[in-house]
Amino acid sequence: MSLLCRFAPSPNGHLHLGHAFSALVNADAARAAGGRFLLRIEDIDIARSRPEFEAGILEDLRWLEILPDETPRRQSRHVRLYAAALARLEAAGLAYPAFESRAEIARAVIARDIAAPWPRDPDGMPLYPFPRTALSDKERARRRSEGAPFVLRLDMDRAVAEVGGDLSWQEAQGDPLGPPASVMATPAAWGDVVLARRDAPASYHLAVVMDDAEQAISHVIRGADLFHATAVHRLLQALLGLSPPIYHHHRLIRGADGRKLSKSAGAPSLSALRAEGLLPGDIRRCLDLPAGGSTSYPASRT
Repeated sequence: MSLLCRFAPSPNGHLHLGHAFSALVNADAARAAGGRFLLRIEDIDIARSRPEFEAGILEDLRWLEILPDETPRRQSRHVRLYAAALARLEAAGLAYPAFESRAEIARAVIARDIAAPWPRDPDGMPLYPFPRTALSDKERARRRSEGAPFVLRLDMDRAVAEVGGDLSWQEAQGDPLGPPASVMATPAAWGDVVLARRDAPASYHLAVVMDDAEQAISHVIRGADLFHATAVHRLLQALLGLSPPIYHHHRLIRGADGRKLSKSAGAPSLSALRAEGLLPGDIRRCLDLPAGGSTSYPASRT
């Protein structure tokens, strides 16, 4: 199997060292295996995506000497793909419209926390607190037809029952090209996750699964913060009849405060570091990445 991997940033800000690490690890793995390295622009959030940020992504990759091997794929051009997947899940009774606002959900969680701690998902967020049976499907259809705001949620209990048996994924050990080992998937820990909103035709969970399958990605190499979310992705793959890739969740790059670098927290951008005179080799040294593009990298520094 020829290795095919991707770097998939959102064009809603400048790339920082955390992005550089993920992009370099993907590109190094592709080169080491004689495979291909692709770029996917996750611009499904139209309100926050900007052409200048997309141009900046390409300039940063050019500077790092890891330009993609194909024309970048843009999520915004594949809305019909996500709509078709949602239609399949709804037709099978596995997705349903939910009408509660964020404020209503927050109030319900607070009320339930008084009696006993309400369950949280692996990211620490409260599970959706309303059962599907709180409204009949007929009532949901009526509200939807009348134009009431809603999100589409996955009926987790039905979805898990539909798949049946144990779910797992293959996780490359040590480095992206390391031997894969089976990891048990526990998607129920996430509750009835959102699959689409009125302002977003697909959630990250659905879009990433469909995009990786459509591009025939063989190895999904991404940050450790998405390790547990892979359980949801594996479930969606099983429901939609998609072949799962091999996964590898690499270490995160953190700031002096120990927190993961992020755009929202003002992490220094690659363009700013470049303006200060840093070279691509300096970036690799900062990230503890070998200059030769080897896929073996230290796992201890985070």
